[in-house]
Amino acid sequence: MNIDARLTSLDERHRSLETLIEEEMRRPMQDELRLHDLKRQKLAIKDEMFSLETMRKPN
Repeated sequence: MNIDARLTSLDERHRSLETLIEEEMRRPMQDELRLHDLKRQKLAIKDEMFSLETMRKPN
């Protein structure tokens, strides 16, 4: 998979996680463990996206 395709895939997953986080936060009894896990996943994806963006840019 090339970098652009991977970035597209990661961006879609990042947006999906954001939606799940928002939905969980709207619940009256939020599952804090689930929220923490979703946010951790989202941050990991953002970190990977940043790394790929850095690799893609010419020096």
